[in-house]
Amino acid sequence: MKKFKYKAVNLYGKKFQGSFLAENEKDLREQLARQGLYLESARPDSEKAPNPFFSFTGKVSVGELSNFSRQFSIMLTSGTSIVDALDILKGQSYTAFFRKVLGQVFEEVKAGKLLSEAMGKHKRAFPNFFVSMVRIGELSGQIDLVLVQVADYFESDAKIRAKTKSALIYPAFLILMAVAILVLMVVFIIPTFQDALSSLEVEMPALTIALYDFSQYFREHWMYIVLIIVAAVGLFLLFIHSRRGRLLWDRFKFSLPYVRDVIRYNASARFSRAFSLLVASGMDIADALDEVTIVMGNKYVEQQFKKAAEDVRRGMSLTMALQSYKLFPLMLIQMVSVGERTGKIDEVLGRSGSYFENQVERSLTTLTGFIQPVILIIIGASVGILFYAVYSPLLQVMNTL
Repeated sequence: MKKFKYKAVNLYGKKFQGSFLAENEKDLREQLARQGLYLESARPDSEKAPNPFFSFTGKVSVGELSNFSRQFSIMLTSGTSIVDALDILKGQSYTAFFRKVLGQVFEEVKAGKLLSEAMGKHKRAFPNFFVSMVRIGELSGQIDLVLVQVADYFESDAKIRAKTKSALIYPAFLILMAVAILVLMVVFIIPTFQDALSSLEVEMPALTIALYDFSQYFREHWMYIVLIIVAAVGLFLLFIHSRRGRLLWDRFKFSLPYVRDVIRYNASARFSRAFSLLVASGMDIADALDEVTIVMGNKYVEQQFKKAAEDVRRGMSLTMALQSYKLFPLMLIQMVSVGERTGKIDEVLGRSGSYFENQVERSLTTLTGFIQPVILIIIGASVGILFYAVYSPLLQVMNTL
């Protein structure tokens, strides 16, 4: 078999891309058609397996899980056994860590364990949500269909992550540029003016004297300053990676204007997709709430959501539970209410996922639209103050002449 990279579309016009094994392009087209996908383009994938030296990260990306799910589903649909499919997939060009995990899963399944049981031992590779969906597929006898749904979910989630990162690139670039400009002025420009004006009998403004002192101090102690900054950043990263630190940091982000909207819509999109998949696959609503907690993407939201799930277990309606903690926008609460009244909450939330994904993109646009002018104003004000401090003595000299 050859590995192909493909682009396909379903009946609703939604586009998919990924890679999997097939004998040829005709076989590829037939395999995708069985999944309700229609091939647009394909090419042989000559990508080499990643160097293991750089790949033992101990983490599996969303893209890898999506490709794995779709390839696994196609193989099962075509009649390949689970053991044979795993045997083929463990040799594909995933990261060395994921290949190692798949090898262990293959050996355990070959020895007689359930696939969900084998995957459940590797929590760093397979999230609880993924394992739960596989378990549901095993119980229902439709593991191939469940894996297709999981692949769709992970692809949608990967798009949201990519949009979030791309939206924050420009503000990050502006911040780096502002820091570079300030350092350039403090290290090179200000000392030049200081040497030129030192021979002139000009009364220096207090701002200029303070700036000259800071410039001299920075040049003499820049190593210590850099070490302090690096240490502070390192301590902050350690803090937000601790359990309590991450909770406090995520709670702080949830309290910020504009940022809160991004978090809420992102959590809404993930909840809608994941919860509808679990309920549609036959899982009880209370159990589905427990499983879907891990996909929220924010520890504070997860903590509050667990409380809402516990309220549902005590007999409260899902609508009332979600409404009381104010985690999600009103639109989602209304969709949940409609779903509970009609008994089709999985269908209602499944259709709502795309709406909230679009809202994530809009809220990101709003956030960056707010951040960029603020950063530009800070840059302009900082540079303006520096130039005023540097050039004000020259203006005094010119007025004297």
